[in-house]
Amino acid sequence: MQLNNFEIIRYPILTEKSNLQKDTQNKVTFLVHSKANKIQIKSAVEAIFNVSVEKVNIQCRKGKRKRFGRHEGKRPDTKKAVVTLKEGHKIEIFEGV
Repeated sequence: MQLNNFEIIRYPILTEKSNLQKDTQNKVTFLVHSKANKIQIKSAVEAIFNVSVEKVNIQCRKGKRKRFGRHEGKRPDTKKAVVTLKEGHKIEIFEGV
């Protein structure tokens, strides 16, 4: 399955932990497509943001089961990528957030 760069990276995850990692460890967190692998994520981040990526870590999260009265449903499964940028590289979109 061929995905383009903007389909691979869905949106950044902005939490207290991700902001702390961005400032201290030069790591940025993204929600990514569930079929994307580390190589595709690395090339997509490098192409979109024009930075060098040192390492990519991935976490696959199962969706929780939820009940709405007598109806049962499930939240979607998600995949999260923590991208470590090389020394001296930053993504300017996140500055001041």
